[in-house]
Amino acid sequence: MTNQTSPYSVHPDCPDWRTLADHPQEAAIRALGDAVSADNAARPERWSKGFTRRQLLAGGLGVGVAALGTQLVTSRVAYAAGEAAGTSPSRTLVVVFLRGGLDGLSVVVPGGDARLVEARPDIAVRAASLLPFDRNFGLHPALSALKPMLDAGKIAAVPDIATPELTRSHFQAQDCLERGGTSAAGSQGWLDRVLEQAGPGTTFRSLSATATLPRSLAGGSGAVVAQTLRDLQIEANDDLRDRTRSALDALYTGLDHPFSVQAALALEADSTARALVATQAPDGEFPAGQFGHQLRTISTLITGDAGVRVATVDLGGWDMHTGIGTVDGGDMREALQDLGDGLAAFFASLGAKADSTTVVLMSEFGRRFEQNGSGGTDHGHGGLAIAMGGGVRGGVYGTWNGLDADTLAQGDLPGNNDFRNFLGEVVMGTVGLSESQMSSVFPDWRVAPSGLMTPV
Repeated sequence: MTNQTSPYSVHPDCPDWRTLADHPQEAAIRALGDAVSADNAARPERWSKGFTRRQLLAGGLGVGVAALGTQLVTSRVAYAAGEAAGTSPSRTLVVVFLRGGLDGLSVVVPGGDARLVEARPDIAVRAASLLPFDRNFGLHPALSALKPMLDAGKIAAVPDIATPELTRSHFQAQDCLERGGTSAAGSQGWLDRVLEQAGPGTTFRSLSATATLPRSLAGGSGAVVAQTLRDLQIEANDDLRDRTRSALDALYTGLDHPFSVQAALALEADSTARALVATQAPDGEFPAGQFGHQLRTISTLITGDAGVRVATVDLGGWDMHTGIGTVDGGDMREALQDLGDGLAAFFASLGAKADSTTVVLMSEFGRRFEQNGSGGTDHGHGGLAIAMGGGVRGGVYGTWNGLDADTLAQGDLPGNNDFRNFLGEVVMGTVGLSESQMSSVFPDWRVAPSGLMTPV
């Protein structure tokens, strides 16, 4: 069954195709590169006699192609053939999920409230150290890289924000928020519903610069998952890469199978990534580490007019039960320094596109009002959300009743502000959805805007 024209190829129905290389993806590429071309002419006749996609997949080769497709691009099957290449949204929404339960009272700080220092004698950020903000709030000084945006009125914050369903479980809280804030939202991610309402776009209309597809994008509208542009490229030399592209195109054209969608997306993503890689900002312009690499990828696709409407990034490390520290050092200062430096570099890299890019910072819940015995804070309720960049009207928004004992709920900020209002207003001001469309994003909820976004 071996193709005699090359000592390095086998027929795709042969179970020995894996012997072509040590790695199954490389073996699959070599097998496809020669075998598909050889079999292409005979394929219609063979299929007419009962050759089905099940036969192909049962032979094992489909597994290799699936792995290749996953390496290149992860898609929830919804690639519309009519999507217009080069379409650019009026604004791009980038959602940064700060996983672990951010202590909002250490970030946007009610510095004028003496009760904060009483409850947090070792970790409270004193008023004199804060970057002046709005309504007697100040920003943690570790975010000083964002001060130009703060001074320009490009940062808005909503303290004491939460979902209506109270839980202190990271998994449950993240799942609830990423589905849309309540169990009534169903299993589909809230950003996936946004894209459903927004209609078709380019291959890169939704991008997650993460290792796996986030819950917020789960559904049928499609998302590209890649932390770097290299993740979107076929890893092979030029000759083998061209053969692989031809093989994938020949093998999956006209095939009624989700792999055909992945193959089409993979080829498009490979072409776009290779065209844009030379335009990337140098590594040194972003902070070292994964967060910087992820922001660099998103920036390159935005400035390259790839048509990004929604992008997501995850940044962990916010579950600070111990060692929050002070303004001079500790886990909070280090984490906020990385966050602020990364976002400042991101907006600087966007150039003119910064005016049409909005970043949201959100976390699954806030922390307890009082510090614990380990110099940290435990899981609480009301947290913090921030919007910054294009279209944002700076300031502190929403209901804030202070830190008196009778305003707290069992030692927590009660969550007087609903995440659905904040996220809904940001989506209307970036993606351009109407209030009626938002009722499909957040079922049984009518968004009440606070004025933190300018109209699209």
